[in-house]
Amino acid sequence: MNEQLFQIYGYLHGMWRYRWSALVIAWLVAIIGWPVALMVSDKYEARTEVYVDTSSVMKPLLRGLAPETDTDDTLQVMSRTLLSRENLLGLIRETDLDLKIGTPRERETMLETLAATVEVKGGGNNRRGNDNNIYEISYHSTSPTLAYQVVSYLLNSMINGALSSTRMNTQLAQKFLDSQIAEYERRLTEAEQKLAAFKKANVGFMPDERGGYYLRLQRAQDDVEQTRSALRLAERRHAELQKQLKGESPVLSGGYASNREAKIQRYRQQLDSLLDEYTGRHPDVLAVRAIIAELKAGRDAGEDAAGDVDATEFNPVYQEMKVELNRASVEIATLKTQQAEQEAYVKRLKDSIDIIPEVEAKLAKLNRGYEVTRERYLELVERRESALLAQSAGISTGEVSFRVIEPPIVPTKPSSPNRLLLLVAVLLAAFAVGLGWSFLRYMLAPTFIDIRQVASATGLPVLGTVSLYLSPAHKRRRRAQLASFLSASFLLIIAFFVVLLLRDTGVSFFAQIRGR
Repeated sequence: MNEQLFQIYGYLHGMWRYRWSALVIAWLVAIIGWPVALMVSDKYEARTEVYVDTSSVMKPLLRGLAPETDTDDTLQVMSRTLLSRENLLGLIRETDLDLKIGTPRERETMLETLAATVEVKGGGNNRRGNDNNIYEISYHSTSPTLAYQVVSYLLNSMINGALSSTRMNTQLAQKFLDSQIAEYERRLTEAEQKLAAFKKANVGFMPDERGGYYLRLQRAQDDVEQTRSALRLAERRHAELQKQLKGESPVLSGGYASNREAKIQRYRQQLDSLLDEYTGRHPDVLAVRAIIAELKAGRDAGEDAAGDVDATEFNPVYQEMKVELNRASVEIATLKTQQAEQEAYVKRLKDSIDIIPEVEAKLAKLNRGYEVTRERYLELVERRESALLAQSAGISTGEVSFRVIEPPIVPTKPSSPNRLLLLVAVLLAAFAVGLGWSFLRYMLAPTFIDIRQVASATGLPVLGTVSLYLSPAHKRRRRAQLASFLSASFLLIIAFFVVLLLRDTGVSFFAQIRGR
């Protein structure tokens, strides 16, 4: 630690030899730097902040009924178009900056300068943090009036541009929808006419509510099979009735007992007929068996007949079977006619196997095109109604509202540069340059202040030293030199405060010189 302190002391002692040249250099740097700092032009900043309110009372009421525009994208695009070439040209004309333009090259240079100096911040990049709905526009210029005019023009351009863009987009959308609706209405009319003409030209070959060709053919064939099955059953029943009719007598003779025997015989025949169609557990079969059992029970008990009248009468069983036989004959004739008609229908369908499928395919194609056109037409009409509803409700222009938080004003104080900071920096730079000069001189021509430095530098032992004797006159002269040096250094600091106090006057003086 002592060695490091001794080394630092050696540096300071060596630099002290060149103190006057370092002080002169510091004065020169200060004398040159302070006027330069005062000559830097003042920059005035005009700034405005605007809040974009994208929430509208009508939006929740019209949700699902009117189209919702993406206002965030619209504002982002609008904020970017503020610095477009066309908008900047309008800004130059509005602020009379074009009077300073003499050549196209100067115009391009001014456009580049404006694009680089105008700042548009929004979407969370403003001074208020991460509020995405606050946009900030700022501009720096040597003229406070020009800075105000630029910011005011850009603010008005942003507000008017966003509203007019939304309004124009709504009008263009409605015009486009009207033209598309007219076109699809014409297509829909043509499709309806083609469909009607096709149906009229192919009457009899068109599919009905029962389905298409193959479904109708399958259903017709199934009907034929069902009719054939019903016809076979009817013919079998007719044959059974004929067989039973041959075993019956048209008239009855004898008393009550013979009548009971006839009933038993009739129910047995009926039972045989039922067993041909149903199983032994069918309710009708069980009922007939119960009746036969009751008749047999009455006969075994020896019940007397209602009378011994030996009269002759017509047999009701015979008459009833005769009626059933006639009914069966009529049913057979009906089923045969129905079968013939169904077979003829199947034949017609099979004969049209090359015509009907083709007709159905063309009809399906026409219906498909008609449905697509109709759906597009209805969708476009619905969208147009939504657009008209939105326009009536004012959602297109009232959905976005602008509130200026900080309006642009003509700045009265410059925003840059910081004169105090510049002047202090010049003073510090002057001292730093002076110290650097003295240190450089010492490093180029070092001196020794101790025996150890000599021994270390030469590598030889030092036998002794001779001290410097200062007479009283030398001491007085050294004290005078130190006082002069400190006075000159103190005068530099005093000059700094004088320049600091007169900085406004100096800025005005150099501004007048630049104006000349």
